[in-house]
Amino acid sequence: MPKQTAASTSYDLTFVGHMCYDEIIPFGGKPVVAPGSAVLCGAMVAARVGKRVAAVVKMSPQDKRILKPLKDAGVDTYLIPAPFTTYSRVAHETENVDERRLTIVRTAGRIVLGEVPELHTKGFHLAGISDSEFDMDLLRGLKARGGHLSVDLQSFVRQITPETNEIKFADVPDKQAIVRMMDKVKLDIVEAKILTGTEDLEQAALIVESWGCPEVVITHAEGVLARAAGKTHYEKFSNKSVVGRTGRGDTTFAAYLCRRLEHNPEDSLKFAAALVSIKMESPGPFHGTLEDVFRRMREDPGR
Repeated sequence: MPKQTAASTSYDLTFVGHMCYDEIIPFGGKPVVAPGSAVLCGAMVAARVGKRVAAVVKMSPQDKRILKPLKDAGVDTYLIPAPFTTYSRVAHETENVDERRLTIVRTAGRIVLGEVPELHTKGFHLAGISDSEFDMDLLRGLKARGGHLSVDLQSFVRQITPETNEIKFADVPDKQAIVRMMDKVKLDIVEAKILTGTEDLEQAALIVESWGCPEVVITHAEGVLARAAGKTHYEKFSNKSVVGRTGRGDTTFAAYLCRRLEHNPEDSLKFAAALVSIKMESPGPFHGTLEDVFRRMREDPGR
């Protein structure tokens, strides 16, 4: 693939990963298929709150129409061609929205460093949905390019079972090496338990911090914790429904990353909790405004 450059454009954040189709099967409801992915959820947040955003996505060029929401929001998209666009199935088999059966029906495959354009960006965020997207060579290569580097650890904990394509959640042998390369990492309570052995949010954050990353964000059903600069912060969610549960973690971390460009960890966490609370009240990526988020922070700070 020819090297792509965008020398004249500078970005606040660049999201890297697969675009995909998400088939969501709600508990007791009918399946719905729509464009999705951690990149979509995250980049839409960044664009909606006024950041200059790029998305580097691996997918089939035949499905490039699903990039329209990103482009309409002002996100510059860089497409890495693949034979297939990733197709993800999320089945909620109980009323507990955190209990999900995930299947990657097909995948666009691994992203290699040479496929990622050399962009002027303050930071790359690796927004994967399974272990089929990133490897250590990519991480090392992006780290060497400079700027901030962050990752959602679901990109490694979610491992595709070859026989069934169902996702199993499992420990990651390279977890400490991965975390050590990062400026910020995100995980949820399930991933925290698998990687650290504890469901205590603060203890899990302390363990991940001890591996060498200075900033750790962990989500669970009730809220979000951040460990930064030697301090722990926590904010509750204030959503009135969970119809937009899919993408909760991706949205939370994207909002946190955006706000952290100019604000401290405590303020950034309040902002992220308010924004994702709005997002969870309707399906799909965040479609609100900055004023919506500030209003939620004022009216219902989630305490």
